[in-house]
Amino acid sequence: MISKEKVRNQVKSRFYYLFWGIATFSVVAGQVYVGTGYRKMSDAFHRVMDAAVIELERSFDNNFYY
Repeated sequence: MISKEKVRNQVKSRFYYLFWGIATFSVVAGQVYVGTGYRKMSDAFHRVMDAAVIELERSFDNNFYY
C-alpha cells in the first residue's frame, strides 16, 4: 500500500503575514486620516459659507430701510 502525505503547496513564513498585516493596517489608517481631514475641511467650508450667507442677508435687509 502506498501512503500519501498531504503536500503543502505554499509555505508562508511569519514575515508574509507580518508584511500583509502591516500593509492592511497602513491602508486603513491612511483612509481614516484622509477621511478625517476631508471632514474637517468640509466643516470649515460650511462655516465660511454660512457666515457669507448671513452677511448677505443683513446687507440685503438693510437696503430696504433706506
